[in-house]
Amino acid sequence: MKQLSIYTENRRGALHRIHALLANGGVNVLSSITNESAEFGIIRMTVADPPKAVEILEREGYLCRVHDVLAVAIPDEAGALAKLLEALDDMRVNIDYLYQTCDRLSGLPVMVLHTEGQQEVEESLESRGFAIRRDD
Repeated sequence: MKQLSIYTENRRGALHRIHALLANGGVNVLSSITNESAEFGIIRMTVADPPKAVEILEREGYLCRVHDVLAVAIPDEAGALAKLLEALDDMRVNIDYLYQTCDRLSGLPVMVLHTEGQQEVEESLESRGFAIRRDD
């Protein structure tokens, strides 16, 4: 799955401006998380059309990067995330970051995560019975 990382100044209205640009361009945001520091923020998001989103945002002067991430569906029950994290720990995988979204069709929680060696991690998780969500 592809994720955008958008770098922006940490100013009032910055998040709204980015989302308004995407909305006006017809790009559906599927998930979004914002991390901030004193001077800048990183907005990580998955969108329905990553190339179009990058085009819109870069045209307006935003620095964007596209990254591969894993999207792993988990049951909506206590301990489901702990089981995923246990599997990753058993595989000796370090998680760079992780956030939650929802599969719009099934309603199941989906954990979006970034690690090193993502292809191997994806294959190993699938072999352990975890459902990987992909861009459609």
